[in-house]
Amino acid sequence: MNGAINFTYTFSHGIEWGWPIAVYLLLAGMSGGALIVAILVRYYKKQQNITSLYKAASLLAFITIMLGMVCLVGDLEKPLYFWKILITYNFTSVMSIGVLALCIYIPLSFIICLYAFEKELLEILSKRFTFLKDLFITVMNILNSIRPFIEALCVVFAVIVCAYTGFLISVLVRFPILNTAILPALFVASGLSAGIGGSSLIAALGFKEHHHSDDLKTLHTIEWPVMAIEIMLIAMLFVSLIVGSEVQKIASAAFMGGAYSSLFWVGVIGIGFLLPLVLNFALGKKIGSSSIAFYISSFASVVGVLLLRIFIIYAGQTYDIFI
Repeated sequence: MNGAINFTYTFSHGIEWGWPIAVYLLLAGMSGGALIVAILVRYYKKQQNITSLYKAASLLAFITIMLGMVCLVGDLEKPLYFWKILITYNFTSVMSIGVLALCIYIPLSFIICLYAFEKELLEILSKRFTFLKDLFITVMNILNSIRPFIEALCVVFAVIVCAYTGFLISVLVRFPILNTAILPALFVASGLSAGIGGSSLIAALGFKEHHHSDDLKTLHTIEWPVMAIEIMLIAMLFVSLIVGSEVQKIASAAFMGGAYSSLFWVGVIGIGFLLPLVLNFALGKKIGSSSIAFYISSFASVVGVLLLRIFIIYAGQTYDIFI
């Protein structure tokens, strides 16, 4: 990114946003997607207890958004001056609005972690930090009293964070692949996909949730409509290019040839979409329901979303209105 504070809507030359931004886009989307599905599943099933899925999703969401911020700040020319972005706002800029949303979302995701691990934290404080125990109980009593509000607010800002990553690059008017209203919706859908895949893996590996448990079956059921929406949005993006202006038609070559077409067809389509479908449907019930298929499918979904971000970032900046 061009400097500590950059509210410009275009770039001067070349690939200005590289892989750190693509990784950030994945991590921010995964974070928002994980919290959205975990909270909605909790309310849909009217769950009162803290489930493994809720713990896995809350932990994944907080860690990924913090790692995403490291990538975002690290990509600045002057990363030590990142704090200026937090106190300087331009509400005509998508980037500035996104920073404000992140400043609200990150504390909310931390509070969700407190909900998820309240018992574990209380046990640790009771054994090692007894002087903090009463303070922690008081704080949690206050937070638990407004829990429905906090969780609803978290879902709203999780959607905003997922969508904002799409809006952030869609305002780059020089680049036909990026400058489209489809990107925010695509980033929300792919963020949900990454959140589902990541939460499933963490719940199974980290919290010993069986891959046939009720919660993971629910995620598995949600995954296919989300994947269908992703495919539809990618198709809409491609069609909008091939039926658009001459510049847009030239940019559609990113999907059909050139340096990035293999990344798209092998990585995004092959790994991200076809591999999970083959593992779960085409290879039969026995293989499709195995734990190996579950882990590979979930991991492939996350990798596919990352490759989609990389493709959009790199191919998007390669084809501009001056080519």
